[in-house]
Amino acid sequence: MGRVGAPHGVRGAFRVAPLSADPDALLAFAQWWLRARDGDAWKECRVASSRVHSGSILAEIAGVTTRDAAAALRGAAIGVPQQMLPALAEDEYYQADLVGMAVVNRDGCVLGTVADFVESGAHPIVRVAQPDGPERLIPWIQQYVDGVDVAQRRIDVDWPVDF
Repeated sequence: MGRVGAPHGVRGAFRVAPLSADPDALLAFAQWWLRARDGDAWKECRVASSRVHSGSILAEIAGVTTRDAAAALRGAAIGVPQQMLPALAEDEYYQADLVGMAVVNRDGCVLGTVADFVESGAHPIVRVAQPDGPERLIPWIQQYVDGVDVAQRRIDVDWPVDF
């Protein structure tokens, strides 16, 4: 739902770059889960304070009381347990639920699996990885994404195999 940015001040506060459609969504949670940029494990943290400031979020978490400690968190992913998130409409998906799904083009060729999403400013871009070839970056827009089949763990796209 966000990413830890630069420290703010000297008392352990840091900026958060929100990654959700609603930037204020993180403010509603008293607990965040952080995962270091190079780590696999999530760590639960109590939010001491959070507020919107100049287009980003300023936050403090319990136990982080110095600028150096806040700087050590830079780049960490911020999430919350999925059961705490609001229900989605029928045609909406949480990006985390799409990770690992097969991506198949209109010709039936498997292009790879969803590795993650990259924010571009205009729209998300799905990063499709394949074990024996280069990754693909496909814009997550109706022009290229034909549909998502959650039951089959498959995303159908209009994307050439050689692009």
